[in-house]
Amino acid sequence: MEINAERLAQTIGTRVKNERKKHEWTLDQLAEHAGVSRRMLINVEQGTANPSVSILLKLSDALGLGLPALVEPPEARHSNVTRAGEGAVLWNGENGGRGILVAGTQAPEVLELWDWNLAPGERHESEAHAAGTRELLHLLKGSITVVVDGESHELKAGDAMSFDGDTIHSYSNIHKTTATFSLCVFEPGVGHTHKTENSNDE
Repeated sequence: MEINAERLAQTIGTRVKNERKKHEWTLDQLAEHAGVSRRMLINVEQGTANPSVSILLKLSDALGLGLPALVEPPEARHSNVTRAGEGAVLWNGENGGRGILVAGTQAPEVLELWDWNLAPGERHESEAHAAGTRELLHLLKGSITVVVDGESHELKAGDAMSFDGDTIHSYSNIHKTTATFSLCVFEPGVGHTHKTENSNDE
């Protein structure tokens, strides 16, 4: 089974809190850097929130980590295996769809590998990611509509596409069967901006 939602929330909360303290930031300072509310940050650190992928990305970028590091803290080894069914469910659709982060690399060049299921009638809209972010999508089953910066693309099983992730984009399933796709997200230079800011403050 996938990582227990409560355990995942606790893992993320502990990681955010520990990294915030490493930066010697107050709750208000991290909230400002990440562009999230102080209340949301408190809930995340306490493991009581179910933050959206967008909020997790803002926090991970602000901390210079990348999203995969929030889900699974880095370990001193050259490989990491995620067994079938052990991915982190970071998005749940209203009709049963899910976005599961199954693998990722550490900052600064962050790669994320996702398994997505979109049930009939579901839509996931993503805010623009950090500058330079690119996404690769391979549709394994069903049909979906991908909209990137207002341009719509209809994909059928077997189709693939690449696109800029640093603009508003969305995935939707208007059909009667569940769609399944793999998604790879590349976010370059994670943490570079904040490290530069910190060095200027010293």
